[in-house]
Amino acid sequence: MKRPEPVQVIKERRDMGLAKLVGQVPYIGWLGIGFERKGDEVTATLSFAEKVIGNPTLPAIHGGVTAAFLEATATIELAWSMLWDEIESGRIDAAQLTPETMPRLPKTIDITVDYLRPGLPRDAYARARVVRSGRRYASVQVEAWQDNRDRLFAAATGHFLMPEPEG
Repeated sequence: MKRPEPVQVIKERRDMGLAKLVGQVPYIGWLGIGFERKGDEVTATLSFAEKVIGNPTLPAIHGGVTAAFLEATATIELAWSMLWDEIESGRIDAAQLTPETMPRLPKTIDITVDYLRPGLPRDAYARARVVRSGRRYASVQVEAWQDNRDRLFAAATGHFLMPEPEG
């Protein structure tokens, strides 16, 4: 009879998989976006830095940075939802993942961003939800907030082309 894995080993395996997934996209790190995992749920954080300000008069986060933050959150959530199943089933060993063996990321077809209010000069948070995911196509919704989860400053819907199965 196989013994269950210790909780810490499971947590480390999942965190390692997510870190390696995010590490595939250098732009995410350059923008200062981090990801925190609780179970299979992922929250993105855009850490405030002067370089993300677009309008210094307000000041407000640049619209392009906001769009990139939402798109990165959607992409990572979609890729994580696929990788999660592979890691949990044991088909992929997170410790053995390299840039060469990492599953390919979905490609953005389009993304529509709703700018609901200016992003203030402080940390921002986002969560994405996969609405539909098939073999070829996926749809993802993202919401971003700062101080109050119920007071969104931006939202987006993105459509993605799923990677072809390897082999």
